Formats: sequence, structure tokens, C-alpha cells
Amino acid sequence: MQTSTHNKNEPVIQDKNIIPYPTRTLDPPITLIDRVKEIEIAGNTIQSHVNGKLDLILKQIQNLQNEAKKIIEQAEEDILLHKIKCNFEKKVGMIIHLYTRKTGESFFSLLSSEEWLNSPATYKASYRIKPDMGFEKL
Repeated sequence: MQTSTHNKNEPVIQDKNIIPYPTRTLDPPITLIDRVKEIEIAGNTIQSHVNGKLDLILKQIQNLQNEAKKIIEQAEEDILLHKIKCNFEKKVGMIIHLYTRKTGESFFSLLSSEEWLNSPATYKASYRIKPDMGFEKL
């Protein structure tokens, strides 16, 4: 024989957490201390979740800042490279080579250091012109 946990004479209360008194005669009384503990636990849980979400957002912001810094640095370098003397038209996909003369003047050449024997300048680097007209160091 099964015993019922619900007495048919007692009303059914849907949300027992919102009333300040026990809903059944066998329930312990709900004290102010119980309510304070419940609120404290809820507050701590919510604060923990909020802190976790805010930490994630902070990391995302830092990653975006780092990415923006790299983009700006690359753009500044590309602008400086475009200002270097060049006696030919730069086109997308073209590989060009950077040299520096003894006077300190830099210039671009189509000849690589292997192709240019007895070069009057010091080889520095080779670049490929990207579709956005930026420079990809090779």
C-alpha cells in the first residue's frame, strides 16, 4: 500500500518559494534567516556567472585590440615601403627586392640579390605586392 505525500484536503501551492509560511503542516517554518541565506546564495551565483561572462568579454576585447594594433602597424609599414624610391610600376603579385645604397638611400629593384652580381647596394628584403597593395615580406 502506497502512502500519498499530498493530503487531498490541503490546497496545492504551485510556487512554495514566494510565500513566507509553510505550505503544509509537516513543512518546517520558513524563517527570515532562511530567506537571507537563499538571497545570499542566489546573489553569489549570479555574481559568479556575471564575472565569468565579463572576463570572457575582456579577453575578447584584448584580442581585438591586439589585432587592431597589428593591422595599424602593418598599414604604417606598408605606407613607409610605398614611399621608397621605385623606378617601375608596382603590380599585384609582383615580387620586388629592397636594397640600401652606401649613402643610406633605399630603393626597390626587380632583380634579386642572386640575379644582381656586384650590386652597388646592400640587399635588405624581398616583398610580394598583395591585392590590397600591401607588402608581404618573403
